[in-house]
Amino acid sequence: SFSKFLTTTILSLLKMFRATILALALLGSASAFAPAATTQTRASALKVANGWEPDAAKFAYGLPGSLSPVGEFDPFGFAKDCTLDQMKLYREAEVTHGRVAMLATLGFLVGENFHPLFGLDGKEILGIESLTEVRQVFPAFFELLVILIGATELSRAQAGWVPPRNRGVGGTAGDTLNVDYYPGDIGFDPLGLKPTDAEEFATLQTKELQNGRLAMLAVAGFVAQELVDHKPILLNDFGI
Repeated sequence: SFSKFLTTTILSLLKMFRATILALALLGSASAFAPAATTQTRASALKVANGWEPDAAKFAYGLPGSLSPVGEFDPFGFAKDCTLDQMKLYREAEVTHGRVAMLATLGFLVGENFHPLFGLDGKEILGIESLTEVRQVFPAFFELLVILIGATELSRAQAGWVPPRNRGVGGTAGDTLNVDYYPGDIGFDPLGLKPTDAEEFATLQTKELQNGRLAMLAVAGFVAQELVDHKPILLNDFGI
């Protein structure tokens, strides 16, 4: 039937998608939203943090994240002629989504095979349905989750964002992020892993970005696959 043919086709495409994730990750870019050089001269003299000195003459204002062989990668021109503040916002969004995706990927792989909380131990649960299952046995979970996420986002905003009251009438004038704020550096480092050397920090930031980019592709594939075949990821691929 047509529905069987469509399902088979989608599954084949998903297998191809998974096979290309690693290759795409190795072809990392300086940023998913990389700008061309602009005429913003004040950037070249500005030192933000972690040894980064924004330079309008450099790709992505000199932010780390570029790997060979792709290097300066911006095929869709998302950040063409963007300002320094826009570039920082793009990088802030990229690194934040990358971190969430890394947690989500880990949640899929671990949570589908080990979920001792809320009386769900031993029950097969798909990653895309895990929150629904928790909600059924612990109705207040979503409310607590919203409070936790809200507190986290408020802390991030206080670390990097210019208060609206300082941005003129309507809160839209000037830069959105603080001038000395480094995108993604919200001061959270409980294990003390952040390097003090600028070069080491740039290397670590590139690694985080590459892993985040891979995770964003991976979790998108996980969700698509489970929506199609309704099987846990590791069971479907490795029989676990």
